Amino acid sequence: MSRIGKRPITVPAKVQVAIDGTSVVVKGPKGELSRILPANVTVSQEGETLLVTRRDETRTSRQLHGLSRTLVANMVEGVSLGFQRRLEIQGVGYRAQVQGRNLVLNMGYSHQVQIEPPDGIQFAVEGTTNVIVSGYDKEIVGNTAAKVRAVRPPEPYKGKGIRYAGEVVRRKAGKTGKGGKK
Repeated sequence: MSRIGKRPITVPAKVQVAIDGTSVVVKGPKGELSRILPANVTVSQEGETLLVTRRDETRTSRQLHGLSRTLVANMVEGVSLGFQRRLEIQGVGYRAQVQGRNLVLNMGYSHQVQIEPPDGIQFAVEGTTNVIVSGYDKEIVGNTAAKVRAVRPPEPYKGKGIRYAGEVVRRKAGKTGKGGKK
């Protein structure tokens, strides 16, 4: 049995779950998420808990068991608490700001980079170098944070660029200078 798949999912009091065959709809204070799960997996609600079980013991059912449980758990957590990814900007003159809903980045290019958030995503900036991407869908939060990071990924020589909070960038040694011309 999958160690992750067999764990029950506790549903907070302010979250409603509707299960119709293979589709699961979760509504909460932050928003509403829906997902169609594979046919090899069934979701059942028993009081304040959700249980994800597999229909048979085939290889694909075993593979999808833990995945489906994690997806449903992320839906429940997202509509009740939400998710966020933190990004750090390092480099002289690199900064971020929020204009309306858009994130505006000055990253050393000849122009400012504007990133428009998808539905359900909010940008926040602490100081000028810490960006917070938050929302209720974990997948969209992660993808949006990756798009922001892709504007200027950290480079290995000086470490300048946008990185996830806590990300370790392996540094390379630069050129070693020779004595000079002879």
